[in-house]
Amino acid sequence: MNIQTVRGELHTKIIISMDTNIVCSGALLYALDTKRILFLHRANGKRSNVWGLVGGTNEGLETPWEGLRREIVEEIGPVDIKKTIPLETFVSNDSKFQFHTYLCIIDKEFIPILNNEHDGYAWCSFGKWPKPLHYGLQNTLNKRVNLKKLETLFEVINLLD
Repeated sequence: MNIQTVRGELHTKIIISMDTNIVCSGALLYALDTKRILFLHRANGKRSNVWGLVGGTNEGLETPWEGLRREIVEEIGPVDIKKTIPLETFVSNDSKFQFHTYLCIIDKEFIPILNNEHDGYAWCSFGKWPKPLHYGLQNTLNKRVNLKKLETLFEVINLLD
């Protein structure tokens, strides 16, 4: 963290800036047996009472995928992921924040073992998202390019069944 003091004629202001980047990752878990996606209901924190993805902030020198694998186990228990496909990387205007969204394919729906970050879950069909969505996830799922990517991926996956 960088703390800078700027003195003016009328007041002094302290500017705090982060020297480190924040890297986060989230997973759209897609079950082949039902063709539905897992959403988690956030129970606490500044973004509580919204639906989002399993995921979170990287720790130490984790890559986005390593951080996501750890978050999956912490938030819903071990999951047998068959295939992972990067969907989107959001980068903030100041380039200090990144959010990596992945499509993770699993064979079957399951009952997640929720930690204290979440108080509910829902398996939802494509386009039938629960409400209210976390604003970042809502932006991701409202982008035409991401919807087209998902539609194309689901078509290809269904052809391989």
